[in-house]
Amino acid sequence: MSDKNILICGSIAYDSIMLFEGRFKEQILPDQLHILNVAFFVPTLRKQWGGCAGNIAYGLKLLGGNPVPMATIGQDGADYVKRFADMGIQTRCITTLDDSYTAQAYITTDLDDNQITAFHPGAMMQSHHNKIAHAENISLGIVAPDGRDGMLEHARDLAAANIPFVFDPGQGLPMFSGTELLKFVDQSTYTAVNDYEAKMLTDRTELSLEQLAQRVEALIVTRGAEGAWIFHQGQRIEVACVKPKSITDPTGCGDAFRAGLLYGLGAGMDWPTIGKLASTMGGLKIAHRGGQEYAPSRNEIAATFKENFGYTPW
Repeated sequence: MSDKNILICGSIAYDSIMLFEGRFKEQILPDQLHILNVAFFVPTLRKQWGGCAGNIAYGLKLLGGNPVPMATIGQDGADYVKRFADMGIQTRCITTLDDSYTAQAYITTDLDDNQITAFHPGAMMQSHHNKIAHAENISLGIVAPDGRDGMLEHARDLAAANIPFVFDPGQGLPMFSGTELLKFVDQSTYTAVNDYEAKMLTDRTELSLEQLAQRVEALIVTRGAEGAWIFHQGQRIEVACVKPKSITDPTGCGDAFRAGLLYGLGAGMDWPTIGKLASTMGGLKIAHRGGQEYAPSRNEIAATFKENFGYTPW
């Protein structure tokens, strides 16, 4: 079990998931899009805990780590903070802004698994109010999707404080130019992206994955069902995908993977083991709905790891 404090800079959000028991294509007339005015009856509603910082902190706590989420929430975020405090997750770096609402996603899915999503960033856009200097005893960090100014400041200040960190641009990547992204990479110790983000990162920086990997200690590329690549010291380590018990919901799988990545780094594991642990967390998550609805014990995590890779990570 790692006793190191790991700072997780990113968003905390609520997700409202609704099911439309029909098909969008039957309600939206292509020749009438200029006067679009539709309403969907959604008898099924699920409210879930979300946000990248929230999901990563949750997964890291399952592993036995000490996550310190750094995020901004709104006047409606007290129950999220209480839940984390009850779980033993440190909440000292979560700032409440009384004039905002917590970031929220409203996702409506139809019977064909098409989705219409509305996202309100709310307090997330004020994430720069949180300062790295206010965090204490931090040995490792991650800059995950958040408000633009907050991501820029947190990466800069982690680098200035010589705290190793993972740059994880996620869905926030389009907010930044090639020059800004390259600076993020150069400031970070590790960079983690999925395969789609990897393509966008190489396009915007005009550098190949191999060239980007030379600028960090490791470049991690998740590839869904194909597993992951870890570029380290001129080598590409292939990480197999853990076979899930079921494929229920991919929401938060990337965050679960990053929780395993951070735990492995904090515990001083070798890169193949780090990748396998991260893959194990993603495989466990995908069998459950939402980003924080899975709850394996450390023994169950170790057993799943051994089942897939033949040995245990601790």
